[in-house]
Amino acid sequence: MTERHLAPNAQQQPLRLGQALQLLEQAGLRLPPELKVGSQAWLQALIDSLCDMSSRDALTGLANRRQFELALAREIDRVARIGEPALVLMADIDHFKQVNDTHGHPAGDLVLKSVAQCILDCVRPMDTVARIGGEEFAVILPNCPPAFGHTVAERIRSKVARRPVTAASGVDVQVTISLGGAFAPQWVRSSAPLWIERADQQLYRAKAEGRNRACLEQPAVMQVSAEEKGLLFGTSQFQDIE
Repeated sequence: MTERHLAPNAQQQPLRLGQALQLLEQAGLRLPPELKVGSQAWLQALIDSLCDMSSRDALTGLANRRQFELALAREIDRVARIGEPALVLMADIDHFKQVNDTHGHPAGDLVLKSVAQCILDCVRPMDTVARIGGEEFAVILPNCPPAFGHTVAERIRSKVARRPVTAASGVDVQVTISLGGAFAPQWVRSSAPLWIERADQQLYRAKAEGRNRACLEQPAVMQVSAEEKGLLFGTSQFQDIE
């Protein structure tokens, strides 16, 4: 906004930064101490920190649901234009309510952090890992061939199962997760709800078959829905972004 569009004396109004700094403090974030308070560099660091905080889950540090949805929309557009295989994984901690009921919510928070770290340890830097609900996680894997997708899903499941969480002195909680995955139809403009629904169906199957397992949709038998056929020649929502 240029100066002529600002309200009179707007430039002389003091900035109310206390609430912003309080939000950062509550999130455990600190601005670089070497920056002079009130300087342009300090203000930019404050803005950058707030932007990052708005896209992150406060407990685990993973992307939040909003950031996940933005990344998923970009990946849908990329798959339609380039045709590379892409996978979305939905993961859910098994019997998580029992952890909270038995050991308390602080123990539940430790479990969530542990699972988040296990997932991060098993994926590539280019992949998006998000916490999208209480005990629900999601992973977007661009350029992911089917064989690689199965390997990653099983690697995540196995790593979580092998890492008990210490809830208290001498108390270890055994944690398992169930995963469901679906591949985006290549060269087809799908939609986020359809893609997530397919992955959720596989997650439900993993739960129904006994939990602590990964079930992935088979690309060879995957059908393109009527809605996706209608979107096939749709306009990219990102085509005007440079």
